[in-house]
Formats: sequence, C-alpha cells, structure tokens
Amino acid sequence: MSSQITTAFVKQYKDLLFHLSQQKGSRLRGAVRNEMQKGSEAFYERLGKVTAVEKTSRHSDTPLIDTPHSRRRVTLTDYEYADLIDDQDKIRTLIDPESPYLQAQVFAMGRAMDEKIINQALGNAYSGVDGSTAVGLGDSQRLTAVNDAGNAGANMNVEVLRRAKEILDANDVDEMIPRYCAINASALQSLLAETEVTSSDYNVVKALVQGQVDTFLGFKFIRLELLPATSLTSSFSYTDGSVGSGSGTLDSTYKSMIAWAQDGLLLSIGKDIETKISERADKSYANQVYSRMSIGATRLEEEKVVEIFCKQS
Repeated sequence: MSSQITTAFVKQYKDLLFHLSQQKGSRLRGAVRNEMQKGSEAFYERLGKVTAVEKTSRHSDTPLIDTPHSRRRVTLTDYEYADLIDDQDKIRTLIDPESPYLQAQVFAMGRAMDEKIINQALGNAYSGVDGSTAVGLGDSQRLTAVNDAGNAGANMNVEVLRRAKEILDANDVDEMIPRYCAINASALQSLLAETEVTSSDYNVVKALVQGQVDTFLGFKFIRLELLPATSLTSSFSYTDGSVGSGSGTLDSTYKSMIAWAQDGLLLSIGKDIETKISERADKSYANQVYSRMSIGATRLEEEKVVEIFCKQS
C-alpha cells in the first residue's frame, strides 16, 4: 500500500481529500504544435526558403533551383506511474481515495509533458537523413536580461522582451502564428517592478500579474515554475544582452525563460495519457491506480524559439 496514505488516518470525518499545491497538468500542451506518432521514432520534414531568379532574356534556359529540405527526428519516451490502495485505507479515511489518487497521477503526467517540451526547446534537436545530427539553439536565439545601467545581468524586464520580439520579427516569423512566453513567478514580479515608475507599460503589466490579461508585446504568457537554471557557461553583453561575447558571465543564478512561435515546438504523442483502476489479486486484492503515456518533443525551427536568461537569487 502507499507509504503516504497513513497521513490521512484521522478520527474526525472527512469527505474530501485535498491535493497539496502543485501544477495541475500540462500548461504547454496547447501552446505547441501537436501531432500523433506511430512507432518509436518519427521524422518531420522541413522546407527552407528559396529565392526566385530574374528572367533576363527571351527563351532563356529554365533555372533549376534546389529547394532546401531537412528533417527533425522525434523519439518517444514512455512514462508510467502506479499506487496501491487497500480496502482498509478506504475505511480508515472514510472516503474513497481512488479518484483523487488518479487525478494526482494525471497531474504528474502533465508536468512530465511540460518538462519534456522544455528540455527539447532548449536542448539539442536531431536532424539529418537518419536523425543523428545534433542541432543546438545558437547564440543568435539567446538573450540575457540586463539592467538599465548596462553593468549587470537582471531579472525579466520589458527591454529583453522587446529584443525577443525583435529576434522573431527579424527571422520573418509569421505574426499570425500565436506567440507564447513561459516565465516563472519571480520573472513575472520583476517585470512589474521594472515598469512601475519608468514605463507607460506599467498598467498592462500589472494587469498581467493580477491575471486580468495574459498578453503583452504579442506574447501570451504562461507561468511555469518548471523552468530550469541555466547550465550554459557563456559570456554576454551588458549593452544589449546578446550572448556569446561581452564582459558578463552566465552561471546557475540565471534561469531560462522561453519565447516561441507555436509551430516552432512540437509535441508528438504516441499514446495519450491512459489511466486504469484495477484489482490486484497478488496484493491482497488492493486496487491499483495506474497511468501511462508515450510522448516525444522537438524544436522544429530554431528561428522560432528564443531563450531568455534571467538572473534570480
């Protein structure tokens, strides 16, 4: 039986089992491209930009132009989770915990889904004919938040968001494609404090923090506490936050926020979240609550993803 169920053995009557504070399910699934996948690996084809050739004379030779073609590999990962609930547990708690336990597992699966998307957004994508060529997110798609004085790294601010928007725009990312920005609570509060006195954006950002609006500078914001501390050791410029050169140095006090266009990230689903509750004869006929899923993810296009380093204590 679950080693934690005894914490609910109480004398007084209870009719609810409360979940501790946690992210309840995936927050990123609806913000990325979703595809169904058969087989352990799948390839997603990509066509690049081509340039038309000017015709300069009559009856000229037909120009043959190779269309840039590439692909991205997605490999499925299996996840599962199970717990046992004895009949005695039901009697002692005066409730039937099966449904809340099942819900807790679904929440856990959703968080695992978000972690997979985050890791693939910031890590290597795999390209080439056989999908063995690792492709990282280049420094041109990375930014560091810096302070107004231009002498230190900073937490999230309006200026670095503007620069992230500029990167996507300069890459000719279609503005009709929904754009998102995943930031944590610290970055969100920093954004509010940064604009309180100095910026006319204050009222908009205040409404964002309070949940009254969820869009700013064209980004729909998703609060996510799963965002990782950076493992990248690199320099950055105190002038414009560009990464790869300058007198600033990234370390583990910086966390990675992510700005992206929806179809720049892919979630591939081999088997969606599946749950079962069944009786286990080999476990004194306890009920087993079981969940599983098979998913993969990849960054489809580097030009549609921007990693933003924000300094946090």
